[in-house]
Amino acid sequence: MTIRYQADADLNQAIVTGVLRREPKINFQTALAAGLEGVKDADVLMIAATQKRILVSHDRKTMPSEFADFIVSHQSSGVIIVSRKLSIEATIEELLLIWAASSADEWINRIAKLPL
Repeated sequence: MTIRYQADADLNQAIVTGVLRREPKINFQTALAAGLEGVKDADVLMIAATQKRILVSHDRKTMPSEFADFIVSHQSSGVIIVSRKLSIEATIEELLLIWAASSADEWINRIAKLPL
């Protein structure tokens, strides 16, 4: 199954725009389209999981622990935490590589931080 991404409300929109500009075939839903502004982390994880999307977020403070709690009783499509120190260009490259080189099944209940 092909990877699909979900941007968290805190993700820099330039990352989504850049990924889609480089590879229009990627299904990368914005936080606005998913209605994620002001939504609690657990609910964001549920929305992403329901839609079988890997959540892409800058939230390294609360999201990892919320993810750990979530996968105790739910299946996640995965979470990618992007360092704010990583350039937008490097983030785009890494997300493109993940999309091209892995399958959605490889990300089930997995969390990773960029840079890899």
